[in-house]
Amino acid sequence: MAAVLRNARSVGNLVASVRIAVPRLCTAALLHHNESVKYMHKQSAVLQPSLLKTPLQQPTRFYSDKPPLSIDMLNQRVMLVLRLYDKIDPERLSLDSHFMNDLGLDSLDQVEIIMAMEDEFGFEIPDADSERLMRPRDIVQYIADKEDVVE
Repeated sequence: MAAVLRNARSVGNLVASVRIAVPRLCTAALLHHNESVKYMHKQSAVLQPSLLKTPLQQPTRFYSDKPPLSIDMLNQRVMLVLRLYDKIDPERLSLDSHFMNDLGLDSLDQVEIIMAMEDEFGFEIPDADSERLMRPRDIVQYIADKEDVVE
């Protein structure tokens, strides 16, 4: 009986502490939100004075873009994907290796390589363009052109 009473008291104390803590947390979150809205309003007002006329402004979310790419990074990523392809001998692989003549691949392997590059870089390569990509250097140059990478 004493154990049940002790458990009931501890549950009562827990409920009481939650009743105190939750409003405090909500108040703190609301104050933080208001301060961030004021800060963002000041920042946007500096950039665009016309925003000062609006009394209430919704918080703005700023999303980032993909990390910047360089030619070296493209070379490394393309070569990594090709080294991981099981039909390519990594010792014979270079940027100027021709898929069919130097590495002994067929057209189906070349399609699989292009699909792996699409997965790696997150965009689709049309069939008309993929037929021209016969060397790792061609793939790097194609991706650099599509992603606006400058040397």
